[in-house]
Amino acid sequence: MAVLDRFSMTGRTAVVTGSTRGLGRAFARALAEAGANVVIVGRDASAAAEVEAELQDLGVGVLTVLADVTRRDDIERLLDETVARFGRADVLVNNAGACIHKPALEVTDDEWREVMSVNVDGLWMASQVFGRHMIERGAGAIVNVGSMSASIVNRPQWQPAYNASKAAVQHLTRSLAAEWAPLGVRVNAIAPGYMHTDMAPVDDPRFHRHWIEDTPQERAGEPDELGPAMVFLASDASSFMTGSVLTIDGGYSVF
Repeated sequence: MAVLDRFSMTGRTAVVTGSTRGLGRAFARALAEAGANVVIVGRDASAAAEVEAELQDLGVGVLTVLADVTRRDDIERLLDETVARFGRADVLVNNAGACIHKPALEVTDDEWREVMSVNVDGLWMASQVFGRHMIERGAGAIVNVGSMSASIVNRPQWQPAYNASKAAVQHLTRSLAAEWAPLGVRVNAIAPGYMHTDMAPVDDPRFHRHWIEDTPQERAGEPDELGPAMVFLASDASSFMTGSVLTIDGGYSVF
């Protein structure tokens, strides 16, 4: 197979949680540009409709499923609707996430649970539901969206719940990869740095000193810069790769 052909996603179906905006939207578009059918997952119907129209222009199959990743019944319905439309799910991108910027002593129990519910519990349930489907088929790829915050402590803002959740995501990635490798399912993750999204106010002057000046490339990343890495991990281009975390942070975590 020619090297570029290994990146092709033609004929495959990718489910992308949290794909109505930000990184998830960029991942959905990248996978569609590589030829994949895409299942858009989110809770905002109008935003989902906008993404669906954008992807349909690329000539691939597109399905929108409004779902809450913290509810197992929603995830099971997501799989059922995906299979009913496309016959199978080849790729699961666990992108949905939540973050709270607060010092540890100010984080409430409800805030802690909110972050863990989306970032860890939702990812776990989706991986379990879709992982079972992939194992039954003997093939599949799961790509988790971690963060450089899994291995560094961000400043000047404090975000202990988010940091802990992303550390859990990246170690769960390794755990599932080890267990499911003999069964034909690969599990990898990407760890973005500061990106231009709604979740990260990278243009706020308060954060420029630490977020931008401390990044060797001296800028924030753009969501579409993560797209090629997502296609790599979802496709046969990474066929001998599982349990790995790709850090894409402009060099931030080298210091």
